[in-house]
Amino acid sequence: MLSGDAYDLEPDADLDAMRFAGLDLSGRDASRARILECEVDDCDLDGTVLDGARVLDTSWTAVRAGALRAPSSTWRDATLTDLRVGAFTAFASTWTRVTVTGGKIDYLDLRESSVEELRLENVTLGDLDLSHARVKRLVVVDCDVRRLDTTQARLVECDLRGARLRVLEGVGGLGGAKVTRDQLLDLAPLLAQHVGLVVDD
Repeated sequence: MLSGDAYDLEPDADLDAMRFAGLDLSGRDASRARILECEVDDCDLDGTVLDGARVLDTSWTAVRAGALRAPSSTWRDATLTDLRVGAFTAFASTWTRVTVTGGKIDYLDLRESSVEELRLENVTLGDLDLSHARVKRLVVVDCDVRRLDTTQARLVECDLRGARLRVLEGVGGLGGAKVTRDQLLDLAPLLAQHVGLVVDD
């Protein structure tokens, strides 16, 4: 595997089997880059731009960023471990067979995205925005989720039992999700409001 440096990240770059370790990659523009079988380890990606990039068979470990842009990008067979990211903006993206383990993401923006086989495990999430997204086989395991937005989402075979939810928006988009009995009790007031039930004490 070749060692990469910051100058390898540029628009339309074709990166194959490269390792980026301990680097300051902040502010780099890698729009439309193809990143195949690469490793990104202990790097600063604050302000890095990945608009339209294709991230394939790639692992990220201990990546830090206040803001990371990746709208309209493609992520396939990727593992993201112990990330510390403020805003991860990836709306209108395609995520397939992606695993996110550990770390903290204040805002994961997957609005209007196509998501299939996404696993979130031991992650602290501030906001998880799935509004208007198509989501199939999402599994959440032991995660704190401060706010989940499923407004007009289409969920299929999604398991949210491992999510400790605080705020839920777009309850009508939860169809197709699996929750625990306790979660259902917590959701009851929102479900009643959604269908127009009047609850009389």
